[in-house]
Amino acid sequence: MGKKRSEELYNEALGLIPGGVNSPVRAFQSVHDKPFYVSRAKGSFMFDVDGNSYLDFVSSWGAVMLGHADDGLTREIQAAVANGTTFGACHEHEVLLARQIIDAFPSIERVRLVNSGTEATMSAVRLARGASGKVGIIKFRGCYHGHVDSLLVKAGSGLATYGVPDSKGILADLAKHTLVAEFNDIDTVSRIVKGDSDIACLIIEPVMGNMGVILPKKGFLEDVKDLCERHRIILIFDEVITGFRIAYGGAQELYRIRPDLTCLGKIMGGGFPIGAFGGRRELMEMLAPQGEVYQAGTLSGNPVAVRAGSYVLRRLKEEDPYRKLALKLDSLKKSIGEAAVEQGVSCRINGVASMFTGFFNDRDVIDYKSAASSDRLRYEQFFKAMLEEGIFFAPSQFEAAFLTMTFEDAMVERVVEAFRRVFRRIKNGS
Repeated sequence: MGKKRSEELYNEALGLIPGGVNSPVRAFQSVHDKPFYVSRAKGSFMFDVDGNSYLDFVSSWGAVMLGHADDGLTREIQAAVANGTTFGACHEHEVLLARQIIDAFPSIERVRLVNSGTEATMSAVRLARGASGKVGIIKFRGCYHGHVDSLLVKAGSGLATYGVPDSKGILADLAKHTLVAEFNDIDTVSRIVKGDSDIACLIIEPVMGNMGVILPKKGFLEDVKDLCERHRIILIFDEVITGFRIAYGGAQELYRIRPDLTCLGKIMGGGFPIGAFGGRRELMEMLAPQGEVYQAGTLSGNPVAVRAGSYVLRRLKEEDPYRKLALKLDSLKKSIGEAAVEQGVSCRINGVASMFTGFFNDRDVIDYKSAASSDRLRYEQFFKAMLEEGIFFAPSQFEAAFLTMTFEDAMVERVVEAFRRVFRRIKNGS
């Protein structure tokens, strides 16, 4: 598998872009490798500049649901571009997308479009503080909510990969208002709440996707909701990854929990930069120009991104692919687990609907601590061996893998056979 042109591009990028990449995990640094450079993608596959093809489980970090370069989506985008790429003014499709989001999420009565998941979480926290008159934030160790200063504390994802708990440049006076609890441990939340009456909001990934996939224990989300209600803390669900991916109405549909505010992104843009946050009417109407909490964005509601997102949501509602994808994932998980046992490789697989993570661990992964105890060296061996098999997983143990609607039943056996060969290599140390 040649990578000559990719290596040339990466070496050039190192002299132009910090670390050679525009998002840290793309550097492949944690697996001690160099990135390949994509030339095109179609369906479940990506193709690099050296002519190699990869069955893609990264799916643009979950953003791609229909599969790459979906023909219908491409036509919709072309039609949108033909009418103008940005207006800086209102347009009809903003109203349509807002209606689709509100239809999908009963907890959302009003919604504001933004340009990314990071903007969504940042804006939701500001709104919670403005509405409550309080300043404290509760988040969970290993949950990543974008590179917002007040939320980049004990985060997962790329920061967990590099072993860095926080980022330089975040003011201690700001970080001190962010209090960290443990996922799946309601007692840690209770202790914070009892010791601090100035908590504005609690933000949580209802299914963790940035320490790998970690599911909530039975009753945990209900306990979180109850605690927030009793102490008048605004509950924010960060569904940037799970929204429209594990169910049309996200994790809150699966677990039957209604948060006060919800943050969305990734999938609802069909591959274009977009995000949204929404929730109870009385909260959302505190935003400018109706209220005194300011939030704005020149490209918010971009007509191309909005039309792409509206098309994706329409397809997802009409075709309802979630059960089919869940059945494929169940089959994949079962076969991978059997292959791991056959080869004597310790591996725990967490998954729901169309997202999963295989942890090289001999115990169940239920929180940050158990996830962090996974064998990163084995994951590095796995990642490189899978790449040689023409299968692309995230270059980090602490990320999710994703199925798209183009993942066919025939691909399951190909993937499982590759896992068998790779597990055998890992076991033998090759």
